[in-house]
Amino acid sequence: MKIDFYQKKGCINNTKQIQLLEDKGHVLNIINIFDAHFTPSDLRKFFGNKPVMEWFNPTAPRIKNGEVVPEQLSENQAIDEMIADRFLIKRPLITLEDEHCSGFDNDLVTKLLDNPNPSTIRQNELLLCHQVDAKNRCV
Repeated sequence: MKIDFYQKKGCINNTKQIQLLEDKGHVLNIINIFDAHFTPSDLRKFFGNKPVMEWFNPTAPRIKNGEVVPEQLSENQAIDEMIADRFLIKRPLITLEDEHCSGFDNDLVTKLLDNPNPSTIRQNELLLCHQVDAKNRCV
């Protein structure tokens, strides 16, 4: 089964996440999230039943500077903002057949990694951006 993996090119964590999935034998179709053509309904599928605020990348510049406040947005407003500004989207976005998810901390990823213990150091390192405070941070 082929996995669509939407990433930010050059993101260190996305690179590690791709390697981990490939090490498990998965074949990935790697897509730059900034080049993807999402309709609102396409993008909405990735967030399932999560609250709107969990759809967002908390280190996105427009969130950090207070321009976008996820807790104050409706689902439609959130999707419109994300289509206009892909930095806002919690990455990676992953599709496997009819399953969609955002982030690397969900049931689909757990299944793809053969049910790893999510509290392991390696897993935690794949969720945190270590460049958040760096001059050329990955957002």
